[in-house]
Amino acid sequence: MTKHDFPKIHFYDQDFVDIYDKTWAWIQDCWNMGSESSVLEGKFFSYPGSVVIHQADAIFSSFFLVYSNRIYQAHPTLDIFYERQESSGAIRSAYDIETGLPVLEADNPEGLGMPLFAWAEFNLYHKSANKKRVKDVIPILHKYIGWIDAAFKQPNGLYMVPLSAGGMANSPRENAAYPMDFNTMMAINVLYMSALADILNDKEASFQYKRQYFSLKTRINTLMWDREDGFYHDIDSQEIKLPIKTIAGYWPLLAEIPNDDKAARIIDKLQDPQFFGAPHPFPTVAVNEPAFTESGGGYRGSVFPHLTFMVIKGLERYQRWDLARECAIRHLYFVLDSMSPDGNHHKGNLWEAYLPLQEGPALWPERNDFPRPQYLTYDALSTICLTIENIVGLFISLPRKTVDWIIPNLEVMGV
Repeated sequence: MTKHDFPKIHFYDQDFVDIYDKTWAWIQDCWNMGSESSVLEGKFFSYPGSVVIHQADAIFSSFFLVYSNRIYQAHPTLDIFYERQESSGAIRSAYDIETGLPVLEADNPEGLGMPLFAWAEFNLYHKSANKKRVKDVIPILHKYIGWIDAAFKQPNGLYMVPLSAGGMANSPRENAAYPMDFNTMMAINVLYMSALADILNDKEASFQYKRQYFSLKTRINTLMWDREDGFYHDIDSQEIKLPIKTIAGYWPLLAEIPNDDKAARIIDKLQDPQFFGAPHPFPTVAVNEPAFTESGGGYRGSVFPHLTFMVIKGLERYQRWDLARECAIRHLYFVLDSMSPDGNHHKGNLWEAYLPLQEGPALWPERNDFPRPQYLTYDALSTICLTIENIVGLFISLPRKTVDWIIPNLEVMGV
């Protein structure tokens, strides 16, 4: 690897290497320079042709841009959102690229997005060792959490938010008042806020965030865990668990909310073809649910790379390296086989979402623009992050000066 080039990977399957290299080339098309009329200055990551920049894109793209050897910086896209924080602490989920104004939807009038900035910043710190940035962003993120608490936290300690705030627009969870995914994301956020405070040696702040985390963890385990079917569920306004099993039930792994017994029960469902052990891991709805759609139907069975990434990172928390790697490899083979029907991986597209039972892009009849081709916010998590971290098996931390190599079997591979 040279100082001004992307990291090179070596692996026995050349197709994995080729798609890794191609992804870096395609990312150039997502690097927005801003137009003369745009109020957004500098370079940032966004889908080509998009007129809106999304919070989820800023967060998830940071996980693979950190591997670009600083050719594509991960932080400017996040900073666009921080710079637009309102006096209340609000940061909206989307902004117009030309005007810089919030883009609000009827089903999410406050523009609430995935509250995962602290997770992204913790990962940035371990790939850059920039302690000053941690000091700069903590006050912003603290105010952001305060806004969410003031606007959405209920007396039961959970968050009542629009379903779309968790990023699963048409998921068959219409009666969910307290979505499983969003509440767990808040637990993830305060857990990593505690870790960021530890970096600055701020023991008091770390303790306060950790206390918030344990409070949420207790409430999620008490109100959202179903002992009978061994799964986490959304609850309605009366705190009654909704029966449907969706991929949202796996966010607790990433937050380290279940104990070992609970984790084992939900992980078992990842390998069961009746639930989430589909040929292409992992569908957004369990295969045996009436709402499951073989064609994907948006969030009614499609496989979304960013959610597969989430599940695999959750498996790591419980030292299930073998299953994490196996699922990453299977997922990447389906991604490759879906690029072109004639098997020519050099001419096809990556896709925003995939079919769960066979290769190919997912469908959503109500949306003509779905799935978007080359939606690298999601796809590069697979072709870059999972390739480096789970298939090759490298975990890098600059401040710790460590490279951990998880070696599942003896093959010629490396970076």
